[in-house]
Amino acid sequence: MFEQPVQTRVIPFGRPMIGDEERAAALEALSSPQLVHGPRAHAFEHAFAELLGGGAHATSTSSCTAGLHLTYMHLGLGAGDEVIVPAQTHVATAHAVEVTGARPVFVDCDASGNIDVGLIEAALTPRTRAISVVHYPGLPVDVRAVNAIARPRRLFVVEDCALAVGASLDGVACGLLGDVGVFSFYPVKHLTTAEGGMVVSRHAPLVESIANIKAFGYDRAPADRAVPGVYDVARLGLNYRMNEIAAAIGLEQVRKAGALERRRRANAAALRSALGRLDLVTLLPAGDERRVHSEYCVVAVLDDRIASCRPAIITAMKAAGVGTSVYYPVPVPLTQYYRGRYSPAPDAFPHASRISRQSIALPVGPHLDEDDMQFVAAALERAVHEQVQ
Repeated sequence: MFEQPVQTRVIPFGRPMIGDEERAAALEALSSPQLVHGPRAHAFEHAFAELLGGGAHATSTSSCTAGLHLTYMHLGLGAGDEVIVPAQTHVATAHAVEVTGARPVFVDCDASGNIDVGLIEAALTPRTRAISVVHYPGLPVDVRAVNAIARPRRLFVVEDCALAVGASLDGVACGLLGDVGVFSFYPVKHLTTAEGGMVVSRHAPLVESIANIKAFGYDRAPADRAVPGVYDVARLGLNYRMNEIAAAIGLEQVRKAGALERRRRANAAALRSALGRLDLVTLLPAGDERRVHSEYCVVAVLDDRIASCRPAIITAMKAAGVGTSVYYPVPVPLTQYYRGRYSPAPDAFPHASRISRQSIALPVGPHLDEDDMQFVAAALERAVHEQVQ
């Protein structure tokens, strides 16, 4: 039995790991006369590409959602097109397709929370243009198997890597397994720029195209590049650029990436070990010899016998000082908006529905330590046992 927790600490689910280095870099950027289109964004792009390795090219964006939208704009998606989208994901994964006028075609997850690759082929139609995968929440999808489906059909493979910094498959970083990957730098993600994203690919022309679309589709002829204010517009584009202040913070975050990742991995290992003795809870996979998990969080799925007790368990953990989250509270196709649009059967996504209904995401971020992990485990055990007494 765990020692019963008492409320002697506060353990938030996530916290931005901002230090003096980031503050100084932001102030330096604010002192610059150039707050957009500047050298810091380019330096951050280069540093993040180097972090991934494998010949990565990168362009920064104002958010992960923006990066996904830009990717589909690059593809020229529109009405009549379809994209395979996981049912178990953040709504942004689907919204980025929907906003182009194309249709997201949802596929259930398997027991790990990742898209069930075995169900993809049955969901394809002559209108399918791309397959989107999400590494939930940091466990790599077998993108090589997805590529085997996509390549003969000339389908584009998009990796939503919002929770996947540090994840890899067969030694290749997530984001470089398909055609393009998109990362998030939201405040509590592995790295933060306060808000921001990054589009990465092995294909330089693809990244250059997206970089152009994110800046209105400007086209500056070689003879005019040295002339301020002179440009043409060759294509439809948007303003999805990252500013220099965010990029300055991101540069410092990349320098700390190794230390932040080590702490996160140690915390996750400690929490998984402590929770291995807890009945009525199943932990989603930690990875294997092929798949390196990013350890964004540890997801605990409640047994069917106590599924209805999740609100009470979360409330009890909050009372003990432990912050939790849910990834994700409703399968995207069963949200109000997508139900209204596409009328899926209520039982169409059983695995995603079970995870959404019965899971609790537990904190392992680098703002915590291994002693905190023991406290989190004890709080969960106590909360579960209170429901079965």
